[in-house]
Amino acid sequence: MVVGTGGAGEPEASDSMRTFGAMVQALREHAGLSREQLGEHVRYSKHMVASVEIGRRLPPPDFVERADPVLGDTGVLRKSVPHVVRRPGLARWFREWARLEAEAIALYTYECRVIPGLLQSEAYARTLFGHRLPPLDDEEIEAQWSARAQRQRLLVERAHTAFSFVVEEHQFVRRMGGDEVTRGLIDHVLEMAELRNVEVQIMPLVRDTHAGTDGPTQLLETPENRWYAYNEGQESGQLISDPKVVSVLQRRYARMCAQALSPEDSASLLQRMRGAL
Repeated sequence: MVVGTGGAGEPEASDSMRTFGAMVQALREHAGLSREQLGEHVRYSKHMVASVEIGRRLPPPDFVERADPVLGDTGVLRKSVPHVVRRPGLARWFREWARLEAEAIALYTYECRVIPGLLQSEAYARTLFGHRLPPLDDEEIEAQWSARAQRQRLLVERAHTAFSFVVEEHQFVRRMGGDEVTRGLIDHVLEMAELRNVEVQIMPLVRDTHAGTDGPTQLLETPENRWYAYNEGQESGQLISDPKVVSVLQRRYARMCAQALSPEDSASLLQRMRGAL
């Protein structure tokens, strides 16, 4: 089965988000604060406070850390926020894949447009968010980065999950964000590649054959040993469960791993590229 969806990048509020927002509102009103006053304490606008209270947006971690002492210092917000189902900034079409991703025992990613989200440094990710069209405001950028940072914890927290990445060399050559951002990005990718459960392979600029010419793709294996694929385009994504289609994508990915530099040679290339900046 192939499921395709599209639409705006901001997902609908979940029941857990609405419940969390109602809790923030109840605590705020009990403390005798207006939305504007709470916003001053947490250093966000009253509009952000309103978005949290109606369940439209999950606040960044610093919002929660600053709000808890002001709203009774009970720790209830800190303890509740990890149980909120929807993470901020995840597009509707990505939510089902993100759910599968969080439980996967293997996750393979080929990306030819930008560095995969799980490997992005904060400065690199913020560069991408800052140049998105239509433009995002500061709060939306914070929400996007919060979602990405939360997803990236998978690499460390799921130590028994095998992560494989095939990344194009030209993504580093482009120097998105400038030399300093690229140096930080390379350092971050090299650091992640040192994890025992993570392999990063670079597809060199010059290659006479390439199995990934149809575009980026992701593959994962569930604890029940079922395989799924996910392909994303502009403002849309496809979750693929048809075994025949997934099998084709698996073969293409395996071929790309053979065509790309080995993990050791990839690390050496990245170190040389960093030294040249």
